[in-house]
Amino acid sequence: MIKHIVMWKLKENDKDNDKFENAKTIKNKLESLNGVIPEIKYIEVGVNSEKFENNYDVVLVSEFDSFEDLDIYQKHPEHVKVGKFVKSVAEIRTAVDYEF
Repeated sequence: MIKHIVMWKLKENDKDNDKFENAKTIKNKLESLNGVIPEIKYIEVGVNSEKFENNYDVVLVSEFDSFEDLDIYQKHPEHVKVGKFVKSVAEIRTAVDYEF
């Protein structure tokens, strides 16, 4: 199994919303991929509490059977659409992928 974890720091204001609204939009868009992309075995998206301003704003934790399935997920047209939105509102992205 492969665990894919991604965290984003978002721009303060972008796309006519503040970062907290954009974080909720990212959460909804990523979670909507569950069931659309069959390679996703598990997906969880968390939005940081507004009380902790220095933390990252959004985290994605997902699981796949193999690195090949992760690659299929990343290239899937629906994931690419979500990625375009995320890139437009994010300042920093960090990730880790590992076998477990």
